Amino acid sequence: MNITAAFIGGGNMGGALIRGLIARGQSPECINVGEAAQARRIALADELGVHVSADNLETIDGADIVVLAVKPQDMGNTVRPLAGALARRKPLVLSIAAGIRVADISGWCGPGIAVVRAMPNRPALNNAGATAIYGPAGLSDSHRKLAEDVLGAVGTTVWVPSEDALDVVTALSGSGPAYFFLLAELMTDAAVGLGLAHDSARELAIQTLFGTGRMARDSDGDLARLRAEVTSKGGTTEAAVRAFEAANLRGIVAAALKAATDRGREMAQAFGQGIGEKPHS
Repeated sequence: MNITAAFIGGGNMGGALIRGLIARGQSPECINVGEAAQARRIALADELGVHVSADNLETIDGADIVVLAVKPQDMGNTVRPLAGALARRKPLVLSIAAGIRVADISGWCGPGIAVVRAMPNRPALNNAGATAIYGPAGLSDSHRKLAEDVLGAVGTTVWVPSEDALDVVTALSGSGPAYFFLLAELMTDAAVGLGLAHDSARELAIQTLFGTGRMARDSDGDLARLRAEVTSKGGTTEAAVRAFEAANLRGIVAAALKAATDRGREMAQAFGQGIGEKPHS
């Protein structure tokens, strides 16, 4: 890649994207990071050789893309002071903050700035991320490709047709790793309760989680078929699946994803206009 990229926020997800870009050939000298925490600035500069600054205006100077990797509640106060500098260069602005809508970000950035939203997930830290991207109507092909190139540096990307879909994505893949970790944790505890040593149970659960993901990723994506292939009629797996069904696991999962989706929409309302400001009428 041959772009100048600016990251506002050098935390876990911003750092993962930076590492992914460098691994794909992006020059560290063309990456600028705006980060308030001095210790993190020093660590990023020492590890990756990128330019770091506490001044976000300095960070975005000359950038082709500005990645907003800050907390949703900090977004408005972070972006508003950048509007003048964004107007001069007109970079693509890419937000990876949950909940905050394109309309709000565009309002803070000022007119004429292309804005894209994305929802990566934590496996991006291991270059195994799943990222959904949304771009409003009129987004240029070059900006679409630029967003894909940056986000694809840490895993798989898919475009979604509506911004509302990103709230569902947040509930599915954004929060999804926690669900799988919880299931593996509960399986470990249950196995220990049935007499297996904790270390053995944990290792088997972790490796099963990893191996199952690999099987799914290397397959044609038919999850129902994959499940059926390991569920022999009258066998142990079928007995466990029937127990899940009797406990309404499907309904529990649906309720969990709805709760996460609803929370994403609540965050948009709470933080989209900045704390203390009036919402849109």
